[in-house]
Amino acid sequence: QVQLVESGGGLVQSGGSLRLSCTPSGNILSINVMGWYSQAPGKQRELVATITQSGTANYADSVKGRFTISRDNAKNTVYLQMDSLNPEDTAVYYCNADRIRTAWTILRNQWGQGTQVTVSS
Repeated sequence: QVQLVESGGGLVQSGGSLRLSCTPSGNILSINVMGWYSQAPGKQRELVATITQSGTANYADSVKGRFTISRDNAKNTVYLQMDSLNPEDTAVYYCNADRIRTAWTILRNQWGQGTQVTVSS
C-alpha cells in the first residue's frame, strides 16, 4: 500500500512563505502526475497546481506568480513553494498522485492526509 506523507504546513503572517513537501511511502517506480489541492472551510477541494513527470506545470489562476510547484523524480517527491501568502490561502492542502507505478500495479488518484496552512492578517 502506498501512502502520501505531507509536511511543511503551519501558521504564517500575510506576505510570508511556506514550503510543502509530499513523499510517498512504499516501493515506487514512478509517478505520472503529482499535485496539490486546497480545501478551505465550507468549500470544495480545488486545484492549486499539478506537475507531470516531465516537468510540465499547471497552476490555478489565483496562485500564478506566487506559488511554484516542483518535483524530484528520483525521490518521487513533490514540493509547493508558496510565497506572498494572504489570508485567502488559508486551507488544508492535500497532495495528490496519479498513476503511481509499483512493481505490482498502477495506482490511480491517491491522496495524502492533508496539511493545514493558516495565514494571519
